[in-house]
Amino acid sequence: MAEVINLRMARNRRDRAAREKDAASARAQHGVGRAEQQARKAEDTRARRQLDGAKLERDD
Repeated sequence: MAEVINLRMARNRRDRAAREKDAASARAQHGVGRAEQQARKAEDTRARRQLDGAKLERDD
C-alpha cells in the first residue's frame, strides 16, 4: 500500500525550497546581506570618528 501524503503540505515544502533556492542565488549574485552592510557601515563610522578625534591641528 502506498504512503499517504498531504498534498497541501507537499506543495508548501516544494514552494519553500524553490524560494530558498532563489534567495541563495540572489545572495550570491548581489553580495553581502543587509546585516553585514550595516555592520561595515558602523565600523567605518567608528573608525572615522576615532581618526578625526586623533587629528592634530596645525597653526600656520
